[in-house]
Amino acid sequence: MTVTQDFKSFDELIGGAQEPVSVDYYADWCGPWQMMAKILIDVGAQMKGEVKVVKVDTEKYPQIASEHQIHALPTLLLFNKGQSVDRIEGVVTAEQLVSRVRGVISGDA
Repeated sequence: MTVTQDFKSFDELIGGAQEPVSVDYYADWCGPWQMMAKILIDVGAQMKGEVKVVKVDTEKYPQIASEHQIHALPTLLLFNKGQSVDRIEGVVTAEQLVSRVRGVISGDA
């Protein structure tokens, strides 16, 4: 399941998580992101307990998008222990995303 939440500190959001965090940078007007949204719901369900999937609205939080050099949507960043460890731009299948995240988390990527 993806989580939409307001937060005071992005660093607190990603650094305070017990599990790796996949951050979906999006905007409602983005057609490719609308396709990716359904995929992320599936990935969140498949990886429950392995990774936390959250969404960051680039319209609401442009400073965070800028800090992480988000230039294309959708973009997913995977954070582990507060550090960015992978970046995926564009639409990928649920299977591709699960495989890539598990590979990065386990150190096989």
